Amino acid sequence: MNNSTERKITIAIDGYSSSGKSTMARALASAIGYRYIDSGAMYRAVTLWAMRNGLVAPGSEPDVERIVEGLPLIDIDFLVDGQRQLTTLNGEVVENEIRSLEVSNCVSPIAAIPQVRHAMVAMQKAMGRSKGIVMDGRDIGTVVFPDAEMKVFCDASAEQRASRRFKELTDKGAQVTYQEVLDNVKTRDHIDETRSEGPLRCADDAVRLDNSDMSIEEQNRWLLDLYHQRVSQS
Repeated sequence: MNNSTERKITIAIDGYSSSGKSTMARALASAIGYRYIDSGAMYRAVTLWAMRNGLVAPGSEPDVERIVEGLPLIDIDFLVDGQRQLTTLNGEVVENEIRSLEVSNCVSPIAAIPQVRHAMVAMQKAMGRSKGIVMDGRDIGTVVFPDAEMKVFCDASAEQRASRRFKELTDKGAQVTYQEVLDNVKTRDHIDETRSEGPLRCADDAVRLDNSDMSIEEQNRWLLDLYHQRVSQS
């Protein structure tokens, strides 16, 4: 647990989809008593709202104009239920719905819309104003918190990340194939890396972590050690 006398810092964890960043960010926040924010869940919630309103579907281009018009109608928040953090969309818990492969297949085009990114970044900056926060995503260390005292960039092979995602989905009963998940991972990587607004890249001052061959316990230990180093330097 974080010592209350320590100066709180901002921790930004970026990386590719299914690179384990959310798992390690959540564990670190719990260990040090910080607030955890999954920024990707926010984009997934916007995507779910767009899908429910017929503004995007897998394999089709999103209706950008109507999605932008609807942004003021979208309220995203997080609830803590024991050890779980649940994403809410306009007061409804949508944690399970936003993790579906259908949402995964639509989220990158939605997240590439500049107005959507501007709206989410504004919300994220407000959430981190008081520090004492661990936030993970694609552009946290480069756009949302460029002055964060601790930045990490997570990576792993596309095949390894697809295997993790495939297991996660099938454990929940989803009827998907490994190839479908791998294709989704590669497509999202391309969109995330090439979009004009907040593209995925490793910040110059981030510590890069390839966790392809690391256990969850090993990566959590590595991240906690880095946190203690950064706090002692701040």
